[in-house]
Amino acid sequence: MEHHKDRFAGASRTEKGAFTIWFTGLSGSGKSTLASALGSYLSTLALPYELLDGDEIRHGLCRDLGFSKADRAENVRRITYVARLLNRHGVIAVVAAIAPYREARLRARKACEHFVEVFVDCPLDTLIRRDVKGLYQRAIAGELKHFSGISDPYENPEAPDIHVNSALQTEQESMDLLISKLSDLQYLPPASPVRKREKLLA
Repeated sequence: MEHHKDRFAGASRTEKGAFTIWFTGLSGSGKSTLASALGSYLSTLALPYELLDGDEIRHGLCRDLGFSKADRAENVRRITYVARLLNRHGVIAVVAAIAPYREARLRARKACEHFVEVFVDCPLDTLIRRDVKGLYQRAIAGELKHFSGISDPYENPEAPDIHVNSALQTEQESMDLLISKLSDLQYLPPASPVRKREKLLA
């Protein structure tokens, strides 16, 4: 977890106050990349945020959990609990975690007063072709059990608040869409000029 305090006097605030934004999608779709870039953008606005990365949470808060459906639900519940605490203290929670089941994501939405679901969409065949870490090939070979999209299901969001497609969009295009949508939803002030955001992905 990365903690970023509001260090600036008179810092701007979002229209709706602190919120939780949850990036969901298959492994390798670009969740962590976009979450990190959003965190950098929030810093330019002097907005306090915490980045809750699913892999880091697994090695810390949830290291006792496996990958059964029940354990995955508990993983989401714990992350949601931390996000609620952060929001309560005025900190934006930026979550990047697969959270493969709709029911668990719906519970997270209901638990948080202000919740934004971002579906980072990428076709499975594209992810298998990229497979930078070799995880998909290991899952296909049966070396990795309970791998979302291969040996375990991933339930696509039916009505995400924001939908980006990392197979068709560049990182910058996804970020532009993300910031524009968050501004439209009044979670962020009007979007800054594109040239300022380009630095975040340079």
